[in-house]
Amino acid sequence: MSDSSPARPAAPVLDVWCELQCSDCRTALDDLRALRARYGDRLDVRLRHFPLEKHKHAFAAAQAAEEAWEQGRGWEYAEAVLRRVEELERRGEAVLVDVARELGLDAEEVDTALIDGRHILVVDADQAEGKAIGVTGTPTYVIGGERLDGGKSQEGLRERIEEITDRLLAGQDA
Repeated sequence: MSDSSPARPAAPVLDVWCELQCSDCRTALDDLRALRARYGDRLDVRLRHFPLEKHKHAFAAAQAAEEAWEQGRGWEYAEAVLRRVEELERRGEAVLVDVARELGLDAEEVDTALIDGRHILVVDADQAEGKAIGVTGTPTYVIGGERLDGGKSQEGLRERIEEITDRLLAGQDA
C-alpha cells in the first residue's frame, strides 16, 4: 500500500441556474463571489444555463459563455456580460464579441461559435435539466437536493446556501 493520503470527498455542488441577460442574476453576482471566496474549491459552483424566452440575446450569451469556458475564462466572461445586461438588450450579440475581446479571449472564435452553434447542445441540455427539476426563473440555486428560487427575492439565500454547504461539508468529516 502506498503512502498517499485518502481520496478527498467530492466537493458539494451548487448549481446556479442563470441567464446572462437577467438583471436578477447580475444582482446575485455579489453572493456568488462571496460564496466562491469563502469556500474556494471546497464548493463546486457551477453556472447552468437557463435562457428565458423574454430575453432575445440570452441563448446566444449562454453559447458565448460556453466558448469562454473552453478558453479558460468562463466565470470572468459571465460576470462581464451580466454587468452589461442593458447594453446586451440594446446592441445584441456584438456585445458578446466585444466582451470577449476586452477580456483577451479569442473574440473571433466566440463569434464563430455563435455562427456554427457548437455549444447549442450544452445550453439545450442545461435548460432541459432545469425544466425537469422545476426551474422556472433565474437565478435558481440547487444544492444538497434543495432548490432555492432567487428570481422572486434573493433575501437570505446566501445564508441558506452557506447553512446547507456547511452541513454537507461537516458530513464529509464525520
